[in-house]
Amino acid sequence: MFYRPEDGHGLPHNPFNAIVTPRPIGWISTRSAEGVNNLAPYSFFNAVAYEPPQVMFASTGSKPDQNGTKDSVANIIETGVFSVNIVEYAMRDAMNASSAALPREADEFTHADLAMQDCTTIPCARVAAAPAALECKLTNVVTLPGEANRVVFGEVLGVHMRDDCLVDGTFDVTRFVPLARMGYRDYSAVREVFSLTRPDDT
Repeated sequence: MFYRPEDGHGLPHNPFNAIVTPRPIGWISTRSAEGVNNLAPYSFFNAVAYEPPQVMFASTGSKPDQNGTKDSVANIIETGVFSVNIVEYAMRDAMNASSAALPREADEFTHADLAMQDCTTIPCARVAAAPAALECKLTNVVTLPGEANRVVFGEVLGVHMRDDCLVDGTFDVTRFVPLARMGYRDYSAVREVFSLTRPDDT
């Protein structure tokens, strides 16, 4: 099968998200200039650089009570900071609850019954029990073609790791089972890992 996106795919559901999988989930926490905490999952998320460490996430769509975007992006533009919380399988229901389209004055931490903790380097909250959290300062917001498509880039200023996830000096993802986004309404849990030696390893 071949199709041009501009012509449509003719299938019951758009296959694009199912093709580009699995995708890590960036559980983005922000705080508005008025002090309202916000938490929302984004599956267009990844790390993009080592030195200095940098991440990105993309927001698609908008809310009626924000100016052409969503709460996360609006808050980050206002304050210049955000936190990326890593989602474990055990927190899947809370993550899903935080994806609800709530009014801008709502606090998703409360809505999802999640304990929060203040970040160390930025004025923002993070998910207290998350396996890891990255405290970030905004470096760039890029507007993409299409309606309300924006990519947020941030530099990581601080890194939190849960002690039980550190094994012999390495961050062991099998200790918490990362949640990954698939297509449609599907998710996957990372329970197995394997290593490959690269040709230029010495």
